[in-house]
Order: sequence, then C-alpha cells, then structure tokens
Amino acid sequence: MTAMKKRASPPTLWLGLQLILWLSVLACTLALIGIGSRSPSPAALVENAEEDKYSIYIHSEPGFVFDRTTTRSPFFFGRQIQDSIKVVWGEATMIEAERLLFAAALKDPANRRFALISDSCVPLYNFSYIYNYVMSSSKSFVDSFLDKREGRYNPKMFPTIPKDRWRKGSQWTILVRKHAQIVVADTVVFPEFRRFCKRRIEPVLGGKQNHKEATQKEHNCIPDEHYMQTLLSMNQLEDELERRTLTYTSWNQSIDAQEKNNWHPKKFEFADASLQHITEIRNINHIYYETEYRTEWCQCNVIFVPCFLFARKFSRSAAMRILKEGLIGPFDAGAVLFTSS
Repeated sequence: MTAMKKRASPPTLWLGLQLILWLSVLACTLALIGIGSRSPSPAALVENAEEDKYSIYIHSEPGFVFDRTTTRSPFFFGRQIQDSIKVVWGEATMIEAERLLFAAALKDPANRRFALISDSCVPLYNFSYIYNYVMSSSKSFVDSFLDKREGRYNPKMFPTIPKDRWRKGSQWTILVRKHAQIVVADTVVFPEFRRFCKRRIEPVLGGKQNHKEATQKEHNCIPDEHYMQTLLSMNQLEDELERRTLTYTSWNQSIDAQEKNNWHPKKFEFADASLQHITEIRNINHIYYETEYRTEWCQCNVIFVPCFLFARKFSRSAAMRILKEGLIGPFDAGAVLFTSS
C-alpha cells in the first residue's frame, strides 16, 4: 500500500487523493443523466469515508452541471470534467470518455488507484473495506480473457493489433497509476479501435435481403469490452493484472430477429435488493472463464477474498432499499433524496 499523502483540506471536497471513484454518466440523453445524477448508490460509498482517501471525477453530458439544482449529494458538486463529449453506446466515444477521465485524474500525483464505476453501481461493502482491499494489491483489476467465439476481431487491425493479443472483458476496471498512464498515452491502439471496432447496426425488419446479408458479414465489435484489455495485453502487462473485475453483473440471454444470442445485463429492482441476494453476491469466491477453461479463485495480495466489491445494474428503488436497510453500513438515505422543488 502506498503511503497516504497528507494535505491541508479546503472547505469543500478536494482532489488529489489516493483512491479515485469515477461516476461515469455515459448516457445519451439529458433526462437519463438527470436520473443518474439522482442515484444514491455512489454517494453511499463515500458518505462516511475519510476525505483524504478519495476523489470523484464525473463524465456527463456536455454542458450538464452537478449542483444543488440537479443533485442533493454534495459529493458530486462541480466534479464533472470540463472536456466531456457526446457518448453513444457501442461506439469508440465510450472509451474516449474513459480516457478523458484518466487524463483528468492523472494531473494529481497523489492519485494511486483509478476505479471506474457507473451510476447504476452499488457498493457491497463500506468504504474502509473497499479502500483496504484495493490498496493492498499492487496489481490492476481488469477482467481479461481470450475472445474465441464471438469473432469480434477485425483482420483489418492487423498488424497493428495482432489477433493473439486480442482480449475481451468488462469495462469496469480499477487501475494502478502506471496502467492509467499507458491508457492516456496510447496513440496506437485507440485509433485502430476508432476505425475498425464498431457495433454492427442490425437491419430493420422487412429490409432488402442483400443489405441483411452484408450486415451479417460485418464484425460486431463493442469497443469498451475490448480496448483496455487488448491495450494492456499488447504492452505485455498481463502479469501485472488480477484478471477479473470487481463489479458483479448478472447477464440475461435473448434471441434477436436473426436468431442470434444476445446478452444483456439484468436490472435489479426493489425485490432483488434483499439481504439474501446481497449476501449471495458477497459470497462468490471464484469465476470460471469458459473460453480459457480457467477458474479464477479470487485473491488479493495472495489472500483469498470475495470476488466483488460492487454490483450493477441496480434501479433507484433497489439502491434506496439497500441504504435504508443498512446492508452496507449506516447511511442517511434522506441526504440523497432528490426533490423538484
């Protein structure tokens, strides 16, 4: 664990601390961002935390401001970065927004860990437990595995990105400073992703057959599920990773019009936010990676630990239930209730 850097604290929440928590509001509409800004779950993590141990950076819709008119959580006041961009799911703008967050946080030399979370994440433990867990490891936590089945690799990326370095995983990562710097400094992999890693636009029902056939030949590539993993793999850094995410997601399977399997993160509602369910997630101690026939027994600094510190996607009502019932420790839920008056 890196020694904490002491500073005189200004009157408001200040920057330059060791563990950074990013509320990444990557929504496409202002209305959805408004809902995200009212989500209590990220505030639940830091309400009772020591202010010299975290900073918050937010990527939100360009022009949107977190203040007393948009959120009752003072932790988010003025925390959005100033050079935010319009983000579209499944496009390279997702990873571009993440790179902007890294760049903003790296300006402060005291920052040592960089945790990317979303507005639908809830913590499974209190801040002290999460802080000690993350800081006790010298490695980044990056879900990374071989993509053998989905065929998202585009041969046009070769030779810049060799196929044997192509990886897949969750975008919800926690990086050490060295790896965050590599992401920001990258001028090789990101341009290739912007050109060749794109989400396939499914044809409209009733469209022309030749258009449908052409679409099916396209590579369906979701940039944020591959970029960071592939970049670190190309830099020969996989030995410096805990190859797993600390954010739990439950996936639902569906079949589209072309009879192809699609996976979507399940949204947990009020009924799902029970002590039993939270305990079940906390008790997960290993992850099986089918494409590699690999079982990852969760460890931190050679000590066996629970696999997950966060969980998603939780609705506002589900998050409020977790807070009111004190499942992650004492918290004043009324402090984050938003009113329109």
